[in-house]
Amino acid sequence: MQSSSPCHEPIVTLEHISFAYGQQPVLRDLTFSVYQRDFVGLIGANGSGKTTLLKMIVGLLKPDLGEIRLFGQPIRQFREWNKIGYVPQRNQLNPLFPATVREVVLSGLYNRKKMFKLVTKADHAKADDALNALGIEDLGNRLIGKLSGGQQQRAFLARALINNPQLLILDEPTVGVDAETQEGFFQMIKHMHQKHNITFLLVSHDRDMMKAYLGDEPAYKHGRIGFHVRHSHDLEDCSQEDLTHGLRDYHKQLAESSV
Repeated sequence: MQSSSPCHEPIVTLEHISFAYGQQPVLRDLTFSVYQRDFVGLIGANGSGKTTLLKMIVGLLKPDLGEIRLFGQPIRQFREWNKIGYVPQRNQLNPLFPATVREVVLSGLYNRKKMFKLVTKADHAKADDALNALGIEDLGNRLIGKLSGGQQQRAFLARALINNPQLLILDEPTVGVDAETQEGFFQMIKHMHQKHNITFLLVSHDRDMMKAYLGDEPAYKHGRIGFHVRHSHDLEDCSQEDLTHGLRDYHKQLAESSV
């Protein structure tokens, strides 16, 4: 999967990764690379290690053995977390958490050394862009726990997009939402993959929708996980774009086409 293309740099490199919960092995000697503008879908049974792998990539868990590199740097040295947007499973949300949608979206700007900071006008402008991009600008003052599943999904995606990330990691983002919302979500992230300089790692229970875009056969298998990969390296629009503005235009076009 290697290439000399400037749009084909390694984004995530996993070398001989092993992880266990106590005496229960989950991943053993996993080696795999994700390249710039790849769309990688992880398909596997519950307990196969998909979520564990994503948590290791975003630094929430450490492998027992092996090395992870992000954008060419060992993860222990990596500091540019603003390059990564992460949407965890929605069941990790406490519905009683007293935060508004705007506060949740703004929290995507907090870095790992300073969890709280003075929010500037520029920060609020970024939040406005992210809320508008996902079509939820009218929900900014609503409590996150009071939203529907589809609305929460968009709020957490807005949080992940506020820094205009180069890598977007999504863990079961459509669980608990209706089929129409799932379809709209997949159409949106396919647009993002095809039209923007962004790399995807996605875990989803909707295998049919995943395979329709990524193909039936995995590019690689490890244990019970299949790595389904689609590349967009041949597209000519490989320069970095403003993702939130691009999504705003996308939703505008959808609205106009439905009139």
